[in-house]
Amino acid sequence: MKLNSKLVYSASAVLFSVSSFAQNQVTKKPNIVFILADDLGYTDLSCMGSKYYETPNIDKIASHGMVFTNGYAACQVCSPSRASILTGKFPARHGITNWIGEASGEDWRKMNRSSKLLPADYTHNLPKEYITLPEALKQAGYKTFFAGKWHLGEKGSWPEDHGFDINMGGWDAGSPKGGYFSPYENPNLSDGPNGENLEMRLANETVKFMKGNKDKPFLAYLSFYAVHGPIQTTNAKWKKYRDKAEKMGIAENGFAMEHHLPYRLHQDNPVYAGLVESMDDAVGVVLNSLKELGLDKNTIVIFTGDNGGVTSGDSYSTNNAPLRGGKGYQWEGGIREPYFIEVPWMKLNGKKCDIPVSGTDFYPTILDLAGLPLRPDQHNDGVSLLPLLKDGQIADRALIWHYPHYGNQGGDPSSIIRRGDWKLIHYYEDDHEELYNLKTDLSEATDVSAKNQNIVKRLHAELFDYLQKVGALFPKKDPVYNTQTEKEYEQNIVNKLWPSLENQRKEMLSNDFDPKNNWWGSQITKD
Repeated sequence: MKLNSKLVYSASAVLFSVSSFAQNQVTKKPNIVFILADDLGYTDLSCMGSKYYETPNIDKIASHGMVFTNGYAACQVCSPSRASILTGKFPARHGITNWIGEASGEDWRKMNRSSKLLPADYTHNLPKEYITLPEALKQAGYKTFFAGKWHLGEKGSWPEDHGFDINMGGWDAGSPKGGYFSPYENPNLSDGPNGENLEMRLANETVKFMKGNKDKPFLAYLSFYAVHGPIQTTNAKWKKYRDKAEKMGIAENGFAMEHHLPYRLHQDNPVYAGLVESMDDAVGVVLNSLKELGLDKNTIVIFTGDNGGVTSGDSYSTNNAPLRGGKGYQWEGGIREPYFIEVPWMKLNGKKCDIPVSGTDFYPTILDLAGLPLRPDQHNDGVSLLPLLKDGQIADRALIWHYPHYGNQGGDPSSIIRRGDWKLIHYYEDDHEELYNLKTDLSEATDVSAKNQNIVKRLHAELFDYLQKVGALFPKKDPVYNTQTEKEYEQNIVNKLWPSLENQRKEMLSNDFDPKNNWWGSQITKD
């Protein structure tokens, strides 16, 4: 039978077209949208158990991706964690062990804390000799974009110096100097109309970048300043959450004492809740734009935070129950974070993984998902989580934290190791150690070190073997430490600060609360 040549040609063309499309689908590198929240607590999202905060957009990432229930930041404060995400190294290895700008050594005495130890020195700029995650992606043809908080060094060590093609708003500062409404007082972010919302501006800049680069692979790294203090919101959002707090029942007392500072007992801060929602609104803009641009099927979306929610110090914003402590603390509330990875072609659908993972793991995981070779000489402490995303396993390992400093939020100089269900904390003031079984005691209420000395010794040896191997720095005794001065400092906390916090809470939850600065400029209209 003689075939019609036109039909043969047409069929061949269709087959070639289908084959080419399939090949393009296989070979096209995925885009990456990495969303990093600042100071967000483990239970500060509705999908993570909050009955007070409302986060429908971030919840979608969790429901479409994998939720790592034992997801950790690499440190209890911001700069070290941020450096670990970009380098795949634990803080003890890269040397940024404290938030950049904090005093150390003898300069610590200027803080009038009268502490037993002088905190260790630390690295003040992200080392340029490292090949960062964005640099590795750039070498593979990615366009790279950064928006928001950087806090990894002064000029010369900004995002554009470490692999980002575009930098919108990243500089030395770790907090929004001009607040959450324009004018921003940010040298790398032009002011918008008076009263423009900072988080929404960062989201819109991210969308603008994605639109301009939709035909090439990109990394969009959206690093919110939210929900770092000073916390601010609009009158409308404050009222919404003030009324919600009243409906849920406002407790008489809002604070209790931890070792050094009061900590917030409840999630009932209406200004903070409004700020959380504003960040979630901004996330929604980015997610919706991915769909509108037709990028959602080939874009990995990651959401996490840089340290625990602020229960003490700073703005005393939230509570991380059932976890103990918060930002700056050595307990789970200081280091455990929301940790979601959405890979659209994997159909993960909110699956939960209980394996302990760290911020150091994002670097190799992203390379693996993008089909790029791993760089174990760079992401020394991180491992690819791709096997877990595929329902497989990763090798058993220890996670290590090193914070030889005093936290502004009440934490103590300490180092931590977690292996399996066991967590050991070593305190440098007196070298005592606490041991917790996180499977049976998530709230770290019972130190079981006395009954498990073999485990303590084994974990202690592993922890300090690592710290010595990477050249970690340690705090030193302060020869001029004065016990009486420290007692007076602590008495002032109990007698003055604690009552003041209770009064501030009641004022913020009152019907006639007024921040006395026109709601931080949010209601200002452009002249």
